[in-house]
Amino acid sequence: MDVIRPIFTVNDLAQIPDDGKRYEVLEGDLAVSPSPSWKHQRIVHYVHLWLTERENAGLGKVATAPLDVVFDDNNVTEPDVLFIRTEHLNIIKEANVQGAPDLVVEVLSSSTRERDLGVKAHLYARFGVREYWVVDPEIATLSVYHLTPEGYEVSGPFRRGETIQSCLFPGSPLVVADLFQP
Repeated sequence: MDVIRPIFTVNDLAQIPDDGKRYEVLEGDLAVSPSPSWKHQRIVHYVHLWLTERENAGLGKVATAPLDVVFDDNNVTEPDVLFIRTEHLNIIKEANVQGAPDLVVEVLSSSTRERDLGVKAHLYARFGVREYWVVDPEIATLSVYHLTPEGYEVSGPFRRGETIQSCLFPGSPLVVADLFQP
């Protein structure tokens, strides 16, 4: 027997009442995540602080969840952190971001690990997110996905004691250990 499943859209997402959960539409499927842990949020905080310095330098704008990024009618994500370079600020709208941020950061958790490393990585590459950072709190690492014409090329994982240099922020190395402060 064939099963016909509903295809969720950005309009369906807008009708869901705010209940404290995080909702995304990934390839037309509705994905729900529980609220994040303390460790997760501390990492988001430190990534946000580092990116705020880039914003203060005039390189663009940083934002954290909850904020929808609308790629098309059937693909809406809510990244943990995102950065949009100054030349692309036109994708920022009143209600959401409409288009690919230059940088998306996802902090893995047990409920999102498979999604973040699977469907969301493919979506981010397909829609043109130039860099995708994946932070793994369990092993204190950061992996950097650089967009190439063939898709993402992965660097890392980088560990405490190492630094990364993003092509989006030349001359601004990130000390990986800074993301994993208590």
